[in-house]
Amino acid sequence: MTSLNLEQYSDFVFGVTSDASKNMAALSDHVLTVATQTNVNLPLLLTGAMGLCGEAGEFSEVVKKVFFHGKSLDEATLVHLKKELSDVIWYWTNACRAIGVTPQEVIDANVEKLSARYPGGFSTFLSENRIAGDI
Repeated sequence: MTSLNLEQYSDFVFGVTSDASKNMAALSDHVLTVATQTNVNLPLLLTGAMGLCGEAGEFSEVVKKVFFHGKSLDEATLVHLKKELSDVIWYWTNACRAIGVTPQEVIDANVEKLSARYPGGFSTFLSENRIAGDI
């Protein structure tokens, strides 16, 4: 493949971007289509998805500063981490509600998935060599 300068790369990126990602009318049409095909609470789903990413990023930022910037892992930092996790769970709970499941159902599904994946406990081999259909 040919090397692209930044302007060429920008044009390339725009060309491989979906219409719904770059055009308000296409996005609106798609949202309405999805809304009529499902009982999912789309505003809560969007809030949950974006909020989870943002808050997980804030949590990671604090951890990064501890390990790479010399920030102390003191009581104040632990309180900060706890507050960021409380925001994560707030958005996670809204995401559960958006798709019509309870937080307990999600926890149960996670236990079931991981118990099947790691029947004797974690192993690197099993984490890298999953059976078909294991997501």
